[in-house]
Amino acid sequence: MARPVTLFTGQWADLPLEEMADKAKAMGYDGVELACWGDHFNVTEALEDPDYCKNRWSLLEGKGLGVWAISTHLEGQAVCDRIDERHKAIVSPHVWGDGDPEGVRQRAAEEVKNTARAARKLADAVGHDIVVNGFTGSSIWHLLYSFPPTPPEMIDAGYEDFADRWNPILDVFDEVGVKYGLEVHPTEIAFDIVSSERAIEALGGRKTFGFNYDPSHLGYQGVDYVEFIRRFSDRIYHAHMKDAYWSSVPRLSGVFGGHLSFGDARRYWDFRSVGRGSVDFEEIIRALNDIGYQGPLSVEWEDSGMDREHGARESCQFVKNLDFEPAVGAFDAAFADK
Repeated sequence: MARPVTLFTGQWADLPLEEMADKAKAMGYDGVELACWGDHFNVTEALEDPDYCKNRWSLLEGKGLGVWAISTHLEGQAVCDRIDERHKAIVSPHVWGDGDPEGVRQRAAEEVKNTARAARKLADAVGHDIVVNGFTGSSIWHLLYSFPPTPPEMIDAGYEDFADRWNPILDVFDEVGVKYGLEVHPTEIAFDIVSSERAIEALGGRKTFGFNYDPSHLGYQGVDYVEFIRRFSDRIYHAHMKDAYWSSVPRLSGVFGGHLSFGDARRYWDFRSVGRGSVDFEEIIRALNDIGYQGPLSVEWEDSGMDREHGARESCQFVKNLDFEPAVGAFDAAFADK
């Protein structure tokens, strides 16, 4: 059976969930990946109201939609980050509090723990596992370019900080039987294959921590995004279908973006509607088949130059047309039958 194609609701959080769900169904999606912002999935209500998760599921099921993941990208970002005024715009008011950086980090960590607990309640309502996807933040992202020269000890300290902050969070994930999928991404502790391996090592290899695979953040960096699937075959807990274009010739700005906004024609790379960028989704589907991934293919739709409803609709059809079941045997096996 082909994998379900879902729509990540984060870019649609301006709409009430019921309206968003109607649109997703009309566009052809099999389900949604619920953002923990807007009114799509409220962690506090999920923990305080015994009927909240049942009601969320009833709403989705009634429209013929499934759910396999929820997203805590915004709160997760604040766990390890060097907090500044930008974070006030993305975290919940109760997480921001008085804005004291360490207080924000600690409250964000508690919110991610509570997200694991809420995911367990949603999983019990739905009847199957729910993955929590998100970010980790990083205390050392500002050291990406090593000048002034960066002593290795400073990088070591960043991974130690990550482990110190995330191991207690992942203890809660273990307690409730929920997995965390980091979306490997610039500004996170893991942003390519090498840094992902180091993040796993920093956590002692614990299996609760894996990945929400997203090729759009890897390809323009020059990272082998298909090899990522094979390298971390036992840790691909969820998969985003998201596209990015990168130029085959030099441009006015490079990988770092030139401080240009998304959608600026001078950029070397930009996000595109799925199927309109540079990502080779054919090879991704084959690699996901090779590792036995049976989870959803979740469209995270971003394209500054396109109407989002047009883009989300065409992206759904693109992914459904592309996905296929793996072979059950060699294609020439029948030749040996006599």
